[in-house]
Amino acid sequence: MALLVGSDATIAYDGGTAARYPNAPQSNQEQAVHGSGEVKGDTLIDIGSGPTIHQLLSACKSFKEIIASNYTYWNHRELEKWLKNEPEAFDWTPVVKYMCELEGNKEKKAEKEAKLRKTIKQVLKCDVHKSNPMDPIVLPPADCLISSLCLESACKDLTIYRIALKNISSLLKPGGHLVLSGVLGCSFYMVGPKRFSCLVLREEFLREALSETGFIIQEFEVLFRGDDIIDDSSDFSGKFFILARKEETI
Repeated sequence: MALLVGSDATIAYDGGTAARYPNAPQSNQEQAVHGSGEVKGDTLIDIGSGPTIHQLLSACKSFKEIIASNYTYWNHRELEKWLKNEPEAFDWTPVVKYMCELEGNKEKKAEKEAKLRKTIKQVLKCDVHKSNPMDPIVLPPADCLISSLCLESACKDLTIYRIALKNISSLLKPGGHLVLSGVLGCSFYMVGPKRFSCLVLREEFLREALSETGFIIQEFEVLFRGDDIIDDSSDFSGKFFILARKEETI
């Protein structure tokens, strides 16, 4: 889950999972993708990690190196606390246990945490509005990019979203995979009493933007919000999960 990567706004980490949307983590889909063995390689880059680790728990068994990234200092600092196992770091135990249960290894929490800490090699500053989002650092092209709830917070309109998508795709090698998740139809979200704007996305636009950027969509899943759900923290209509492959160069 990402918090305002590429935005001037800052959210103080509230000690929780920084939940902007109900049930935002897409753990089942993430586990299915990384657990299938189809998406694997040497390096994975997480665009807009936020202060969270849940999106990387399944990936750490499929990649030798994970590079996390954030725009804001406080998100970076929260990740560093957890990586260094500092006493004041947020306790991700319930989430780690849940992911281990999904993988059929519910007794392996400590091993999972140790594996992830070992696999995350860097936490870098990232700005999706730059042609090289990791500038001034130049990274070798990665085997996989993941990004969750990031670009719709960082981009003020659809044109800028297309540009940001192109920018992050430059970090991915031809034939590599993009795992993109977020929300549809969302114009705002609340963090405590503070209201933040969000770029409204539609499925048709996402399909078009990915195709224009050189991606072949392999999976596109949408979970629509139930009409019976009453929640004033956001007006999203559904969540999306996309697995796409960057076309090979000719």
